[in-house]
Amino acid sequence: MTDPGAPGDAAAAARILYIDDDPGLGRLVRRSLEARGYAVELCASGAEGLVRLAEGGIDAVALDHHMPGQTGLDLLPEIRALPQAPPVIYVTGSEDSRVAVAALKAGAVDYVWKDVQGQFRELLGEAVATALRQEALRRDKERAEAEMREARDRAELLLREVNHRVANSLALVAALAHMQRNTVTDPAAKAAIDEMQARISAIAGIHRRLYTSDDVESVELDAYLESLVEELQAAMRASGRDHAIHLRADSVRLSTDKAVSVGVVVTELVTNAYKYAYPAGTSGEIRVAVERHGADNIQLAVEDDGVGWTGDGEIRGTGLGSRIVRAMATNLRSGLSYVPGHPGTRALLSFQA
Repeated sequence: MTDPGAPGDAAAAARILYIDDDPGLGRLVRRSLEARGYAVELCASGAEGLVRLAEGGIDAVALDHHMPGQTGLDLLPEIRALPQAPPVIYVTGSEDSRVAVAALKAGAVDYVWKDVQGQFRELLGEAVATALRQEALRRDKERAEAEMREARDRAELLLREVNHRVANSLALVAALAHMQRNTVTDPAAKAAIDEMQARISAIAGIHRRLYTSDDVESVELDAYLESLVEELQAAMRASGRDHAIHLRADSVRLSTDKAVSVGVVVTELVTNAYKYAYPAGTSGEIRVAVERHGADNIQLAVEDDGVGWTGDGEIRGTGLGSRIVRAMATNLRSGLSYVPGHPGTRALLSFQA
């Protein structure tokens, strides 16, 4: 990259505005800066300087402190308020350091003290070169950040579209499974297809949440489980099993992978409760709770008031649901446990958010 402060190359395009009511000193400053390869314009008042700056094309400003009717400190905020305001180097003949500090606080990038020998003109040249380099770096950084934001927005848009398509594809798979269910007569086969549909719906629900949310990397677990419980209730009611499901969930935001695992665990445990907790002809409820403990620990509980299960003894059914729950718990770096001495069944799963 070409150094904007180096004389003779890109510096030839750098235009410096010097604002000072002393025309003789202005000419000396112009001569000194032009020797470095800069193009220099002079303004004798703050009002004249603001008019010139509003026209654009100025790369840096050297601003004198003492001017008729105002000081550079009065003018500095007005310069900094301009769109695409150039960097300002403050020039002062006062030896009071409070003036320099006030200028820096007001937005000047540097300051130079005038001296009677005129050495300040050399120092001003160095300050201008430094200010131009810093401004070029700042603009390069802003440009790079803007490009990164655009790339991130494009990636999020593509990911949202992917989630939309995945959700639609999973819905199609669930519909095909339902069609397959209607072609079989074996009750066990029908039940297996119903359970597979519930698992597919649990995963599809995550992708629906992702493509309708501003955040494509995580989901609100409470809102997701609310819709999942409604779907499970409707599916079980359609299959002839009608038990109320009550959800109580703290506000928790989870990454996509963890939310999928939690959704599948809830689906399996609620399905098991529907199948085994209550004998035929009896009613009862199923409760799902998600609680936050501390900053990161999350506890999931699924419980009923049915016949009870402690996790020991012979597994009813094929055991596939238990294997799926163990796999999902492993994804969450946790394990499922059953609380003894509880009426019915109470399954617990604790994991880190």
